[in-house]
Amino acid sequence: MISTTNGMISTSSASGNTQSPGLKTYFKTPEGRYKLHYEKTHPSGLLHFAHGKTVTQVTLANLKDRPAPSTPTAPSSSFSASSGVRSAAARLLGASNGSRALSFVGGNGGSKSVSGSSRIGSLGSSSSSNSLINPNFDGKGTYLVFNVGDVIFISDLNSQDKDPIKSIHFSNSNPVCHAFDQDAKDGHDLLIGLSSGDVYSVSLRQQLQDVGKKLVGAHHYNKDGSVNNSRCMSIAWVPGGDGAFVVAHADGNVYVYEKSKDGAADSSFPIIKDLSQFSVAHARYSKSNPIARWHICQGSINSITFSTDGAYLATVGRDGYLRVFDYSREQLVCGGKSYYGALLCCAWSMDGKYILTGGEDDLVQVWSMEDRKVVAWGEGHNSWVSGVAFDSYWSSPTSDGAGETVMYRFGSVGQDTQLLLWDLEMDEIVVPLRRCPPGGSPTFSTGSQSSHWDSAVPVGTLQPAPSMRDVPKLSPLVAHRVHTEPLSGLIFTHESVLTVCREGHIKIWMRPGAAESQSGNSETILSSSLKDKPSLSSKVGSSSYKQ
Repeated sequence: MISTTNGMISTSSASGNTQSPGLKTYFKTPEGRYKLHYEKTHPSGLLHFAHGKTVTQVTLANLKDRPAPSTPTAPSSSFSASSGVRSAAARLLGASNGSRALSFVGGNGGSKSVSGSSRIGSLGSSSSSNSLINPNFDGKGTYLVFNVGDVIFISDLNSQDKDPIKSIHFSNSNPVCHAFDQDAKDGHDLLIGLSSGDVYSVSLRQQLQDVGKKLVGAHHYNKDGSVNNSRCMSIAWVPGGDGAFVVAHADGNVYVYEKSKDGAADSSFPIIKDLSQFSVAHARYSKSNPIARWHICQGSINSITFSTDGAYLATVGRDGYLRVFDYSREQLVCGGKSYYGALLCCAWSMDGKYILTGGEDDLVQVWSMEDRKVVAWGEGHNSWVSGVAFDSYWSSPTSDGAGETVMYRFGSVGQDTQLLLWDLEMDEIVVPLRRCPPGGSPTFSTGSQSSHWDSAVPVGTLQPAPSMRDVPKLSPLVAHRVHTEPLSGLIFTHESVLTVCREGHIKIWMRPGAAESQSGNSETILSSSLKDKPSLSSKVGSSSYKQ
């Protein structure tokens, strides 16, 4: 069961599951069974004509107590008083899994009053001053935000009802990607990127308070594709960026925005001289928004994700390359190519040491930031890998709580409808060091590879695809068919694993013993999570579920 500040998910909801034939409601791991608790989906009457155009992604959001009445000092005092609980809840709910934005609404969640003359999207949005207020919304809860066709759905994670409680309709374009800012200092904490290139920032709390089916109080950026009319592919808040966010497009460009600036301000950039080279251009005027354009590659950027501390930005694209950038220096640090085809997804480990990627070669690639190379390949999927994530709440059985974690747990999902779980134990991986002259024999090493690799790779070098024989292979710990449709993402939380298929169906799999551990107060869980698990540590998941 998943604990929240306003209660627990009822176990009785599991009885309402309609499981497809041939799909089991549990899967086994060495630490016990993961059980299907319940499902969330869109209304059954939804037309599917737009499904071929968009793939469902899901964002997890936790709304705390209702914000204090709007006064000049209320937002800042509310923010400072609740920041500790917000940080704890962010770690409780999980880390961002690359393109799959995983975060939650800030504790203040202030619903900014928007006048009729304020920046409103072209989707028929109304101002908060004349919107109908939902009297049943109590200002707190845990929610799933997901896109299907031309609609954004919001589902109450604590409700037994499979159907969403809110829908937001877009008339001229389809929502493609979304993200939350856990440290939002005003009400705007949800970003939505559209297939038209348009971007909106809104307050989730304000959307839930309104009974209509249009965005309310929205800030509109790149209106009608005025800066870039190619499809939004991935969107992310900059950690600690005070309202800055980045949007990746299908034409290989990433734009940096500041939500505090007018989205309608003029912003033009010089023509890109060499499409094959990384380049950065800044807006000419101080009031411009976006404030910068990063040209990453030719072809689509499929996913972007920040390291936990916000120092590095990872991108993967149609050209098959993972690229890692020093965000503040606007510099390409390292990267490498897939074995074959495009890369579709990426995710950071909580300690920032490793990056997972997945794509059209059916492999899960483990990239080491220390070595700037691929250090392992996961073989187990039978089709494209569409989602990857580290499980930062799982504890290695060999971890004594004092030294570095020697093992990582991560998961992957693919178009083969399977969820795969993996264990990565770097100290036991045998790594080929270097190619030998003809007739020679390769040398191998165990333990840390950084002291054994050939001379350090120069900064900014993109590695070619490694030879299959040069990379250690991993086999999955678990392989389980969880949906009937191809999968698009997964999320690890303290108590569960969430899987989502591209058609908009979400399943919540409870960890072994999770139901029995829920008798304690959820606030205690939040505070202990903050105390036991710093956001940046050499250990991964030190406050996780124990076997």
